[in-house]
Amino acid sequence: MSKREEVPKVNAGSMADIAFLLLIFFLVTTTIETDVGIDRIMPATTNTFKGKILERNIFRIEVNNKNELRVEEELVEIEDLKGIVIDFLDNGGAVREAPDFCDYCKGNRDVSSSDNPSKAIVSLTYTRETGYGMYITVQNELIAAYNKLRNRESQRLFQVNYSTLMEQYEHPGTSSVVKERLKERITQIQNLFPQKISEVKVE
Repeated sequence: MSKREEVPKVNAGSMADIAFLLLIFFLVTTTIETDVGIDRIMPATTNTFKGKILERNIFRIEVNNKNELRVEEELVEIEDLKGIVIDFLDNGGAVREAPDFCDYCKGNRDVSSSDNPSKAIVSLTYTRETGYGMYITVQNELIAAYNKLRNRESQRLFQVNYSTLMEQYEHPGTSSVVKERLKERITQIQNLFPQKISEVKVE
């Protein structure tokens, strides 16, 4: 009777160590991408604004399914939007004797445009087919218009930009005492040009 041939054995003890080392290597070197959103307050709908809203205090912007931009039913280029919005917000069309007269406004004071920045509402309408890139570009131009006016008033009152006040307030090294003072100034500037944006998506 012949001896049964012995099957060669593989030493798998070191394989477990190698697999563990590879696992640690991939955990240490792998990076996970995260999506970054837009840091802004969600827009309101028109019916959330209190009190009577006059037509001249509503600035209508439309972006159709072809990504065409219309302001008060007129076709405009995206690079012109910020300036047009600034003219509307800074108009100050209320008469001088009116309680809502804006003494810091530097606009044309057109009686057919907004009375006061506190009453001015930007109404943005877009469709389901509106491109995401176009939507974001319009949003950026609107925020840039508000920030430019806020920077102007912050320079006038505090000799520093509004954006700088925000950066200082959000800095982790800013003390609570300084933050409180910055918050008062930021609120004061925001009240001069409150951000009132109404968004409506149409089918």
